[in-house]
Amino acid sequence: MAAGTINKVILIGNLGDEVKMHYFDDQNCVGRFPIATSESYTNKQTGEKITNTDWHNIVVRNGLAKVCEKYIGKGDKVYVEGKLKNRQWEQDGVKRYSTEVHVNEMTMLSTKKNTVNPNNLQQNQPTSSPETKTVAPEENDDLPF
Repeated sequence: MAAGTINKVILIGNLGDEVKMHYFDDQNCVGRFPIATSESYTNKQTGEKITNTDWHNIVVRNGLAKVCEKYIGKGDKVYVEGKLKNRQWEQDGVKRYSTEVHVNEMTMLSTKKNTVNPNNLQQNQPTSSPETKTVAPEENDDLPF
């Protein structure tokens, strides 16, 4: 890292779609999904409540990607930390650009999919109350917390 610079992003948002996975081999995979963040304000002239939503392209890799695929889905709320990466490519002769958040830490704030009981690692029925799980970036074990 160059002296005096930092590239860190923290977002809390809701998944706008299911996690899309791409497997390269037995060990390596990448997951991608969008999350939405919103901010609201009241228009002083009309009194109308205005909500602005921003969409962020999230990228997770390997163990963290597998956890995301298994435990989170569209509508779930997550806390993510990572760094911004800009990509460019050419498609049909047109240059395309994308900014992604490459995540190295995630906390699940609410999930609709089956959750894990850390005592016996068996799947339980989804609960109606929000659960919080912190996921480390690249651990050697496959535990999702």
